[in-house]
Amino acid sequence: MEIEKIEDEKRTETETSTQSDSNVKQVVDFALEAGRILLKNGGEIFRVEETITRICQHFGVEHVDIFTLSHGIFVSAENEKGDVYTRVKHIPLSGAHLGIVAEVNELSRQIAEGKVTISEAKEYLEEIDRIPPSRARAQVLGAGVGAACFGYLMGATLTESLVTFFIGCFVYLWVLLAKRFHLSKIIINIFGGIIITLCAIFTRQIFPSVLLRLDGMIIGAIMPLIPGMAFTNAIRDIADSDFLSGTVRMMDALMVFVYIAVGVGIVLITYNNITGGFIL
Repeated sequence: MEIEKIEDEKRTETETSTQSDSNVKQVVDFALEAGRILLKNGGEIFRVEETITRICQHFGVEHVDIFTLSHGIFVSAENEKGDVYTRVKHIPLSGAHLGIVAEVNELSRQIAEGKVTISEAKEYLEEIDRIPPSRARAQVLGAGVGAACFGYLMGATLTESLVTFFIGCFVYLWVLLAKRFHLSKIIINIFGGIIITLCAIFTRQIFPSVLLRLDGMIIGAIMPLIPGMAFTNAIRDIADSDFLSGTVRMMDALMVFVYIAVGVGIVLITYNNITGGFIL
């Protein structure tokens, strides 16, 4: 009888340990996926780490360490026996989708309030990850409006702003087409700068009687290419002492500025050498 009792106790301990290990893995995998979606869609480093920590702690994983970079997340959790479970996830830099970030934040709040189980949370997270981007038509229109408004704020006339609207729409069509063929960021932004400058020059040649300044049109039209959110997040990360991630994001944003300048400069210098004199 004593032998059977000892065997039952060992069997119970083994089952409990297995359930504990399974629970830790399940929670960490889910939390890491939530962090991946946040980081991929433009979430800040502190937001990713805070979300993973809250999810793990709510589902009973108290001992968890997170190290987040702009390209990856490292999560290490410990169960009651001291066994460590570690996961690493690589996240390539991509465009932002603030709607998805907002939905993951809302799901995190519901988890913290105890409104959803981990199974339900997984289903919600899968639905969130499948949220499509805005329609191409809306993106193009938004790019045009943003370009025109920013150009006007920077001193462009109403006529120049109107031209900038169409140039902004046209260049964003190029961006969407280039992304569909998975072209590199270097090609997208250099050719984006070239397209913007060529459109501005051609417009001024077509309407010589209308006073149109190239700088007034170009400054506004480049705005759809500017990674403003990435630049802002980089500053936020540096302010939160995430110097490595902030520096990587900052360099990525600054290089985009360089690519755009190269594209604009190529056309202006070439046109200036062909026609002679300054054209601004």
